[in-house]
Amino acid sequence: MKVLFIGGTGNISSAVTSLAVSQGIDLYLLNRGRRASTVPGVTTIVGDATSMRTNTQLLSHTWDAVVNWIAFAEEDVQRDIDVFAGKTGQYVFISSASAYQKPPAHPVITESTPLANPFWEYSRNKIACEQRLMSEYRDTGFPVTIVRPSHTYNTVIPAVLGGWTEYTIVDRIRRGQRIIVHGDGTSLWTITHAEDFASGFAGLLGHERAIGQDFHITSDETLTWDQIHQALAEAVGCEPDIVHIPSDFLARCDDHLRGTLLGDKAYSVIFDNTKIKTYVPGFCARIPFRAGIKRTIDWFEADAARMVVNQSTHDLIDRILGHFDRASGDFAR
Repeated sequence: MKVLFIGGTGNISSAVTSLAVSQGIDLYLLNRGRRASTVPGVTTIVGDATSMRTNTQLLSHTWDAVVNWIAFAEEDVQRDIDVFAGKTGQYVFISSASAYQKPPAHPVITESTPLANPFWEYSRNKIACEQRLMSEYRDTGFPVTIVRPSHTYNTVIPAVLGGWTEYTIVDRIRRGQRIIVHGDGTSLWTITHAEDFASGFAGLLGHERAIGQDFHITSDETLTWDQIHQALAEAVGCEPDIVHIPSDFLARCDDHLRGTLLGDKAYSVIFDNTKIKTYVPGFCARIPFRAGIKRTIDWFEADAARMVVNQSTHDLIDRILGHFDRASGDFAR
């Protein structure tokens, strides 16, 4: 099977790249060459995804599947429709589970949960991409499959403040500084290791019955946000000093948090993975967060250049804590 990944070297896609090659897939990666794949057996096509029509090497192929890991706007998927119609047996769009209805009418999320997010432009753009692709599928048979990852980690730290590509939250934990957990810390959340995601995703490649279908792929492990941060602190051998702050308060302090909290992580959700398990019977998430986050911390600490401590993030956290301390004091009086 000959497959093209547009992207393929990121937090989630790198794990899929490794698994796909190990399964014997003839895999090509289209990227700008800024982050080379370290997976032996991959063929890299250096190019700009926004000008694929000019890439003769790309256009000379017919693909069994094309996966776009870096499409974020309707114009991105329209460009792919124009380029790959009649050139691929399957087109996989990487959407986001944040596209599901916010706030959710029910905490159990299935693929039939409505798509609606008034809080986060990122999610609304993903919804628009999905709608355009499904319209093309209905009108012309464009062979789309939609996949919605949720909070997936491997080479990122899945914390709302001070994490992701930063090491700032670990720095605060090690120093005994306070960290922020939104809400009261008891809302439920699902975090998925990229290698587990990959095992479900790879089973969809070339799957004829997956055409015209949508899937989320997540772990079945459900944790509270306090448990998530406690596991993170345990991975670095410390106790976390957690301060609980309401999500709407955090959103007022920093507009960026409006999307990621009110548009996603502020609500308890439990993902029903029945559909992906039906289409990919061997899929099972096997890496518990307590073990997976230790692997992630080890990855960060294997290279000092990865351990990015951002002073502006420290300042933001301290500023929010100051606002909350003052507001709490006024309330107590």
